[in-house]
Amino acid sequence: MSPSTNGNLDGTPSSIKTPQVKFTKLFINGEFVDSISGRTFETIDPRNGEVIAKVAEGDKDDIDLAVKAARHAFDHGPWPRLSGFARGRIMMKFADLVEEHVDELATLDAVDAGKLYGWNKMFEIPSGANNLRYYAGAADKIHGETLKMSRELHGYTLREPMGVVGHIIPWNFPTTMFFMKVAPALAAGCTMVVKPAEQTPLSALYYAHLSKLAGIPDGVINVVTGFGPTAGAAVASHMDIDKVSFTGSTEVGRLIMQAAATSNLKQISLELGGKSPVIIFDDADVDLAADLAFTGIVFNKGEICVAGSRVFVQEGIYDKLVQKLKIKSQNWVVGDPFNPNSHQGPQVDKKQFEKILSYINKGKQEGATLLCGGNQHGDKGYFIQPTIFTDVEDNMVIAKEEIFGPVMSLMKFKTIEEGIERANATKYGLAAGIVTKNIDIANTVSRSIRAGVIWINCYFAFDTDCPYGGYKMSGFGRDLGMESLYKYTQTKSVVTPIYNSPWL
Repeated sequence: MSPSTNGNLDGTPSSIKTPQVKFTKLFINGEFVDSISGRTFETIDPRNGEVIAKVAEGDKDDIDLAVKAARHAFDHGPWPRLSGFARGRIMMKFADLVEEHVDELATLDAVDAGKLYGWNKMFEIPSGANNLRYYAGAADKIHGETLKMSRELHGYTLREPMGVVGHIIPWNFPTTMFFMKVAPALAAGCTMVVKPAEQTPLSALYYAHLSKLAGIPDGVINVVTGFGPTAGAAVASHMDIDKVSFTGSTEVGRLIMQAAATSNLKQISLELGGKSPVIIFDDADVDLAADLAFTGIVFNKGEICVAGSRVFVQEGIYDKLVQKLKIKSQNWVVGDPFNPNSHQGPQVDKKQFEKILSYINKGKQEGATLLCGGNQHGDKGYFIQPTIFTDVEDNMVIAKEEIFGPVMSLMKFKTIEEGIERANATKYGLAAGIVTKNIDIANTVSRSIRAGVIWINCYFAFDTDCPYGGYKMSGFGRDLGMESLYKYTQTKSVVTPIYNSPWL
């Protein structure tokens, strides 16, 4: 199975799926409403550049309404006051509804984000439902501690919901990121305003609809579609939002920190950019190493923060690995996301498409060797060939900056110490991969790399139980696991004197 060399999409089905978009308005206080301004914006199909639908364009005024609804639902509504068990039951119903509508949701994310329909249906949408179930099961297990005080006092702590949360989610995983943020916040008893990426707003609006069907009270989940500099900025700076959780670029993360600092000092958690290394040692299984390295950069078109974009290969197996990667690239099928034979769909939009091609040109100009790829695939839509550069130097732009596309920088190293030093020579620290059969090497390198998640002889090995987040300029705070649940809570200490204490 190899990519077509003609100008058409590989094996495009005779009938390309076009979704019937049901929800295009803002979801505020349990109702779908027009934006106050009446403005809309177009969401574009990256397969062909055509308009899918016109979506309501929310701005500061709409965010104000959504926050007002969320604040009322938190201060006066039932959601924070329900038992954790009761919240969990409703979240379980929400999860069931997500799975019942999996085909429609998989279609929306395929046409809106260019993601593979089969992957969406089999993995990403069900994973979102399971994320809900995980935190539904944790909702009645949010406990404080009894304190052994040093004085004659009795003390204990309570974990209480944070309040109104603003979620700003990215376009590369519209479903995964929606539930990665919404599910733990729901379990904690928070209310929220969700600002989905303007490139991929459709599934978030559908999830808002399903949340109401599940029985989540009005005002608990509000979804405001719009642009980052208007709607997103209004979330970050709003005086009545208690926390913002953001996933996206480091540049926007800086702006959110500034907005939080100059408004109400709200808590923030940031999962930002990455330039993750994959370090392959001489003793590695070369076939496994090639699979991990290649998948690490082409999965989801390279539009993933933890993409293994810097691949360091020890010199003893370098040449052999280069050949295997070249063969994998030649056999990789770029095509329509509804075609079951496709491995990779289009980049999310024209802006991202042009950005990736500009980085490829920079790599050529700086003297890296183009092993394969490097061009647009076909003559329609935003498809890019998987691209591998060899002879990459650490100071080249393609080795330093996050490209967010299917572009690998392949580099050779000699010693373990060199591999560690070069892997750490980045402003980012989100993830890293290690491929070796030697447990001593695995332990040494995993302890030495400054990154939030280290994968040994695997890659993209996510699990709901496993916290995920970054070091350095990849941000702070953790998604997934119980750590994510706790970040949507406040710790309150309660202290009383022990009866008849003579000195209090």
